[in-house]
Amino acid sequence: MRYRADEPELDAYYADIEQVHLQPLWAMSGLLTPTPRVKAVPHRWSAGDLQKLAARAGELVPLDRGGDRRVLAMSNPGLDGAPYISGTLWAAVQFLQAGEVAPAHRHTPGALRFVLDGDGAYTLLDGDPVAMSRGDLVLTPSWVYHEHHNPSSHPMMWLDVLDLPMVATLDAVFFEEGPSEEAEASVAPRSMSERRFGQGAGLVPTGVSAAVHDRPHSPLMVYRWAETDAALDSLLEVGDGQEAELRYRDPSRGRDVMPTLRCEMRRMVGGHTTAIDQQTGTRVCAVLDGVGTARLGGQEFALTPGDVFVVPSWCEHQLEARSTLDVFTTSDAPVLDALGLFRRRKVV
Repeated sequence: MRYRADEPELDAYYADIEQVHLQPLWAMSGLLTPTPRVKAVPHRWSAGDLQKLAARAGELVPLDRGGDRRVLAMSNPGLDGAPYISGTLWAAVQFLQAGEVAPAHRHTPGALRFVLDGDGAYTLLDGDPVAMSRGDLVLTPSWVYHEHHNPSSHPMMWLDVLDLPMVATLDAVFFEEGPSEEAEASVAPRSMSERRFGQGAGLVPTGVSAAVHDRPHSPLMVYRWAETDAALDSLLEVGDGQEAELRYRDPSRGRDVMPTLRCEMRRMVGGHTTAIDQQTGTRVCAVLDGVGTARLGGQEFALTPGDVFVVPSWCEHQLEARSTLDVFTTSDAPVLDALGLFRRRKVV
């Protein structure tokens, strides 16, 4: 019996309600807390470890073992061995050898790819080939068929982030294999989604079918680093010259790129230290360029290009740049926004 009062009648009552799967609220504690009680802890995965161990997997593990993907999931030390970076998000590095193809499938969890280094591979999204290069953000929304091709002569690795734990908690995971297709990225240097929706800020086509507009994710499937880099430089010029931050948006409706994942990029010049902040929800961060320090909940982590770190919900977070530091962040903030649960504050 879970509950015990050392009173014969009450203990008998607790035994009776346990038999019919009931529990007494008056005997419980810890359900409502003054601040979030979070199991995930701050942690950093170094670029050196990720690159070295992914390359070893490329030598030892064929693609047909483990869901036709060669992926190393980041397991948060606070989650008792679960293959998740937090209670709501999955993050991993995916490694594709030269000449390999990761076959097509689709699933209800939404995903994104952020390319930390390299080029030459492409992903096929419902038949639309999207080239992948350093600094690019590639979306793989819920229930979109996707497969990865590497026709180049060198391996390719990128960061995957999925809302898998969140969708699993909602008992809504579905998966389906799909037919593989051949496509040459060189035939279409710009994907169909870029040709339709990648014409620049404020420019969207008219007369687009309702099927495109009614989908809950951005119709633009890739956000190129060249445009992101230029935008950050412009923001530094018109701002304080120390720090710039932008958010990736659905160009047709101005909302987040996916209903469960918010994507942002931050640039800090060398010598700048950000304010300390706290935010509900998980932030998964990846260093594209530069070196610095992340201070997370009282811990310090050195940052170099290719490092990935996690900021758990309501964890104090501060970045210090020793050179120009570019940090990509994805979070579950759209879900908290939709539920009225998103909070963010600066710590004085």
